[in-house]
Amino acid sequence: MILAILAMGAIVVASNIGVQFLIADGWLTWGAFTYPLAFLVTDVTNRLYGAEKARKVVLAGFGVGLVCSLIGTQIMGEFGPLVTLRIALASGTAFLVAQLVDLGVFSALRNRRWFVAPLTSSIVGSAIDTTLFFTLAFAGFLAFPITWGDVSWAQEATVVGPLWVGLALADWAVKLSIALLALVPFRLITAKFAQSVA
Repeated sequence: MILAILAMGAIVVASNIGVQFLIADGWLTWGAFTYPLAFLVTDVTNRLYGAEKARKVVLAGFGVGLVCSLIGTQIMGEFGPLVTLRIALASGTAFLVAQLVDLGVFSALRNRRWFVAPLTSSIVGSAIDTTLFFTLAFAGFLAFPITWGDVSWAQEATVVGPLWVGLALADWAVKLSIALLALVPFRLITAKFAQSVA
């Protein structure tokens, strides 16, 4: 299980670093490609060791995320701190809620065909994560003190509504793609484990 905790910590750190680098004309960041692997770690841990140990891995990842956010609030970038208080709140809330929901959905479906639990839990968890993060971080209708971070830029009108909605949809599309691709390592890891204990 220590490998799962280390993997989760590495994914959280990589995602916190990757989110600082924009790609696809600013619609995505590199963090969009690393973060969804957290669902893979949760699901593999749940399958191999059960929900209680998977919950400990999630809480360890949450702790690493808090440390990353605290560090980020102290590093000044071009427009202020790399991580505003609003982003830190959004990130921590989205991670914890989405991972715990993923864990619950997986546990409820664990006795179905091998791919049902990881795919369904990752899709549901990703939808919750994306909705919570982008709404808390950027929605103009939520009143946060301006000192927590100016989000006026995210209200720019696009064909899908405010810019933050378009960013959320792009992020969710990546998460869905990775949820599908992650079925391959999920199957390989869990099958190998099953062989080793047989």
